[in-house]
Amino acid sequence: MAGNTGTVGTINPDLYKFLEDKSETNFPEGCLGRLWFSVEYQQDAERLLVGLIKARRLRAPSESCSPLVKLHLLPDERRFLQSKTKRKTSSPQFDEHFIFQVSSKNITQRVLRFSVYHVDRQRKHQLLGQVFFPLRNEPLAGDCPHVIWRDLEAESGEPPSEFGDLQFCLSYNDCLCRLTVVVLRAKGLQLQEDTSFVSVFVKVSLMNHNKFVKCKKTSAVLGSANPVYSETFSFKADPAELDTASLSLTVLQSTRGENSHQLGRVVVGPYMYARGRQLEHWNAMLSKPKELVKRWHALCPTPEP
Repeated sequence: MAGNTGTVGTINPDLYKFLEDKSETNFPEGCLGRLWFSVEYQQDAERLLVGLIKARRLRAPSESCSPLVKLHLLPDERRFLQSKTKRKTSSPQFDEHFIFQVSSKNITQRVLRFSVYHVDRQRKHQLLGQVFFPLRNEPLAGDCPHVIWRDLEAESGEPPSEFGDLQFCLSYNDCLCRLTVVVLRAKGLQLQEDTSFVSVFVKVSLMNHNKFVKCKKTSAVLGSANPVYSETFSFKADPAELDTASLSLTVLQSTRGENSHQLGRVVVGPYMYARGRQLEHWNAMLSKPKELVKRWHALCPTPEP
């Protein structure tokens, strides 16, 4: 790898025995597998230490699973680090340690992506699932590594839409009258100009009778046509308002010293405002109270104001 990544040593699994808790037994229906890892950022050395600990309940396409994990520090898609392949196990123990060299100025803009593959007899790699971990959301400094587990998510098999796609979750809690939106990530955005100066953010607007109620924004991600956010927003909305309410999620690009430019938009809501996948997502949210319902949506062009 070109000088900014490395691998070193192994992890002592005894340090992580406290992980043997409900995370080892409570798996949701349809789970593709679960990954445990640790992160620690050494500010003085500007090094991100990533510990790949283990995976459990991987779903292989054949009778036996031979998994390996590739680690990317997005938005850099070209360089990656790779674990050893574990043979014939759907619950591998990796205990490997990796190093990414990244400046303290850029660390909060980066996203760790773990891609878990099955290696078949012809040595072809088949993707089993991925974990995206935005570094801005977690405390990275401290006296010991920060240990996390995440469930794998499937990669969308559909080709990118013309203007890109946005993935988000919806949830409604009628007891608290709370509408929750989790903006996860976008892909295939049609960025304009030099991407080194372009940042992308998502504006989430609650509307009622097509009138603006409240707006919230994600943080801006620099230089990526596939930004990852994993940010949660909540809005107050009475159950009686849901027949006339809608949510507009607009992806915007901004450059230094210029106004924002809209890259595309998704509107979800009842039949009055939405059709197809957008309407289905809204109805699925209402039919599964307090449960996060996740979907990908194609962005539609929006006229400039």
